[in-house]
Amino acid sequence: MRTALLQSSGRPGSTAENLKVLDAAAGRAAAAGAALLVAPEMFLTGYAIGDDIARLAEPAGGDSADAIAGLARRHGLAVAYGYPERDGDRVHNSAQLISADGTRLVNYRKSHLFGGFEQDHFTAGDQPVVQAELNGLTVGIMICYDVEFPELVRAHALAGTDLLLVPTANMHPFELVAESLVPVRAWENQMYVAYANRVGQEGEFEFFGLSTLAGPDGVARARAGRGEELVLADLDPALLAASREANPYLKDRRPGLYGSLI
Repeated sequence: MRTALLQSSGRPGSTAENLKVLDAAAGRAAAAGAALLVAPEMFLTGYAIGDDIARLAEPAGGDSADAIAGLARRHGLAVAYGYPERDGDRVHNSAQLISADGTRLVNYRKSHLFGGFEQDHFTAGDQPVVQAELNGLTVGIMICYDVEFPELVRAHALAGTDLLLVPTANMHPFELVAESLVPVRAWENQMYVAYANRVGQEGEFEFFGLSTLAGPDGVARARAGRGEELVLADLDPALLAASREANPYLKDRRPGLYGSLI
């Protein structure tokens, strides 16, 4: 399955403009044969927009979700994107996956909030593993800081995730995460990891890009630079099966020894 990672911060503060950017990226991705487009964390509205986060937040099934379902159908590919989710008085940092036929497959709420900015603006989610079936693969979602917790990624591996989508808003000086940690997470959990980052200066944050799609062999199949970019890579189920057979981390675990972790 060819997968496209959109590395962009869009137009912070303008949902309408970001929908246009996403539509254009979906068209380019589909023309290149992609079946899935992954956009960054909070792509719908922008990340460093302060109190506008609450003002622009929408329900999971809101108007923007309908618009993205429409562009997914029009271009014939699935779309994963980050956005602020309104649920009553609470706002979650969420990511949603919509299929190529416009069906809302799964919605995830970020469970590990990074720093004072996120803790001031969002309520943490409490469902660690959400998954959907897409083109014969089991696809899971988490958001940015979540992937830095090995327990959470391992939970996905144990639940059978083949491809882990990670919409991201990671900033300097944490380039190590994209360069080293993401390929290691893919290797130690025997899955593909698609890490789609924001890029450029936004308020106090300097997003570094380096979006990465890493395979179960720990090799980056695609890696963006530090500018706006659309990168593509192919996911091979045969490689995934062969790698899992050759690297039996999950079968060789001894859970009885790990009780102190919880």
